[in-house]
Parts: sequence; structure tokens; C-alpha cells
Amino acid sequence: MPARRTLALMHAPAPNMEQCQLTYLGRSAIDYAVAIMQHSRYALMFRRCGAEVRVLDVNRELPDCVFIEDTAIVLDEIAVLASMGAESRRAEPAGIEAELGKYRQLHRISPPATLEGGDVLCVGRNILVGLSSRTNMAGVQAFQKLVSRYGYTMVPLPVRQCLHLKTACTALPDGTLLVNPTWIDVDALRGFDLLAIPEGEPWGANVALVGSSVCMAADHLQTAEMIRERGFDVQTADISEFAKAEGGVTCLSILFSDFRTAIQGMTTELGFRP
Repeated sequence: MPARRTLALMHAPAPNMEQCQLTYLGRSAIDYAVAIMQHSRYALMFRRCGAEVRVLDVNRELPDCVFIEDTAIVLDEIAVLASMGAESRRAEPAGIEAELGKYRQLHRISPPATLEGGDVLCVGRNILVGLSSRTNMAGVQAFQKLVSRYGYTMVPLPVRQCLHLKTACTALPDGTLLVNPTWIDVDALRGFDLLAIPEGEPWGANVALVGSSVCMAADHLQTAEMIRERGFDVQTADISEFAKAEGGVTCLSILFSDFRTAIQGMTTELGFRP
């Protein structure tokens, strides 16, 4: 069977992005024109890595809509529409529901349980879930109930001083966890290989994977060099306007395997029309 193709689902920035939710940063001016340019170059970075990029524009009136990762968790088996921890964002998952329904059977989590995609990191059959200001234990338990039938192991861990788990912890292609140990409880990660980021780049632990390529923000130079020294291809993009809204490289996309592409490739090789 052909290799699965990565689909990167994105959302265009909202003109009112300056009105975004902020938890740990003070509000500063966001240049919308620059944000549009940076988003385009961010999408180009994923295309260079071999991903198919699709940009939605269904939640344009909602200031945080560009941070689409938070709205859903997509596994190989199912997709789970998030229950947003910020009330102002609770309309966002409904906007992307129709698009995700093309690829996966959909489930949803509802308040008072809260769970955002930025707090969920899949590493093989392990799912790390951050307990943060946006995700509560009820959300973790509801999510575990949905995915336990598929053989995943759930690892809850507290998050502090940052918005989501993936701000402080993501995975490299070999399964090593890139971590900021100041912002998460690393004691909960026994059994995982950990790689701490340089102290001077506290947001450097946020990276996204497309195949064997590591995508990250351009300003994390020391972290990028550390990852390259481990033999991985590193691609970067300037996302400074989104950083003003507490956004990182993972926040701007939902990445998952497009099984329809694999099936179409297989049937074409066999001489059938899908």
C-alpha cells in the first residue's frame, strides 16, 4: 500500500485576531497583513515537507480561529471534537465538523468537561494529555472513555505557566520528547526519552512533525541546531505575529493521515476507480 499522506488542515487568520484570548501574555498589536503573509509561508513550509495543505475560512468572525489545532483531536481511528476551555472559542469546533467528517467518524466532548487539542500529544500508542487552564480532569476522563477501546494508554500530566501541553512538550520523529521541564511535571514521563530545550528558548519545545521533518518557529535557533545535530531535517517559519497571541507552530494546523489518498492510490494501481 502507498505511504499515507499527511494532511495539514489550517484556518485563515481572522481580521479581528487582536481580540484573541490571552492567559500568560500581555496584549500587543498584531499586524494582520503580516499575519496573513506569515500564515502563507507557514503553509508553504508544510508543503515543502510533503503535506497536503487545506485552508478553511469557516470561523472568520472568531478571533482565535487560526489556532485550529485546539478544536479537535484526530487519531487514526476517530476524530474527537473538542470542548473548548475558553467560552469565547466554543463555537469553533462546529465550524470544522463538516470537513473532519470527510475523513473520520466523529465524536464530541461536551461541557463541563473541557479538552483542547493543544493539550493532547500522541506518541505511538501513548496519549499524553495536559491538565491545563483549558483542559480539566473531566475532559481527560471523557477522552479516555472514547479512545480506550483502540488500545491507547493515557498519560495525564500537569501543565504550569503555559497555555497547553504542546507549548512545553512535543515529540521528535524517533519518539524522544522535547521538553521544557519548567512548565510540565517530567516525573509523569518516566519511561520516555527526554531532551530538554535550551533555557534561553522557553517556547522551543513546540515542534510539529511531517514525516521525518521537524517544523518549528524560526526564532528558536539553538533548539533547531540541537535537533539538527540529532540527524533530523528541520524546517522553520516566522510566526511572530501568532506568538503574540500565545500561538506556536503546532497551534496553526491539525495534522493527520489522509487514508482516502492511500486507498485511492491502491485502487488506481489495481486498475479500479475509487
